[in-house]
Amino acid sequence: MVDHLANTEINSQRIAAVENCFGASGQPLAVPGRVLLGEGILTKECRKKPKPRIFFLFNDILVYGSIVINKRKYNSQHIIPLEDVTLETLPDTLQMKNRWMIKTSKKSFVVSAASLTERKEWIGHLEECIRHLLTKTGRQPSTEHAAPWIPDKATDICMRCTQTKFSTLTRRHHCRKCGFVVCADCSRQRFLMPRLSPKPLRVCNLCYRQLLAEKKKEAEADRRQPEAIRSAIPGYEPSSGDDSDKSDDDKADQWPADTEFYTSEVSWSSFHS
Repeated sequence: MVDHLANTEINSQRIAAVENCFGASGQPLAVPGRVLLGEGILTKECRKKPKPRIFFLFNDILVYGSIVINKRKYNSQHIIPLEDVTLETLPDTLQMKNRWMIKTSKKSFVVSAASLTERKEWIGHLEECIRHLLTKTGRQPSTEHAAPWIPDKATDICMRCTQTKFSTLTRRHHCRKCGFVVCADCSRQRFLMPRLSPKPLRVCNLCYRQLLAEKKKEAEADRRQPEAIRSAIPGYEPSSGDDSDKSDDDKADQWPADTEFYTSEVSWSSFHS
């Protein structure tokens, strides 16, 4: 399909139409060899509530955005390289059916289709594009994924201390490492995670301790390597410096860090041929 549509006038017109709908707020999408394979409306599980989003599947990227006027105006454009995408089918819930998760190293989120057939079409086309790209580049499938944010309405209490009850005055926060809904007292720390952001991000107390431990372990491993080289040189005394950077112990956590939360409007889609 890609070879058939590449460098055709109809493909150029379709991509130009998408660019026009996003307007000046969107990034240019027309590049040599890029083909628009399909488009459709999926329901995205957002922090506050599920919302319809327009999705465009290209042979190398997935683009989605908010709908202002369908087929005429979109905004909040997001571009995801397909090489970074992993898919996971999810069970239905009372509120949402035909769900699956789109996982990437920077952001992971849940979407749902209007029917089981539509979900199979989306997943099938996505997986085919991902396989083609990985084969072409020789890359391995991505293994590191950002945690999806658990929706606010999933819990009325902090998922770490299990004591603080959320209200109008007591805000919900999200740990950027595990995605749990936590209170302010359980998420006062910030940690730099370059894969997600160039700035330190809010994390819960448990994830903060784990991240600190991982950082210390990596630092010790880096220090041991040059020390081993220097110790092999006669007469050289390597300096020793132990930095201790442990956080205070918090009260017992009731929700394990590896808890799999996600395993427990009319949409439409069309794929071009």
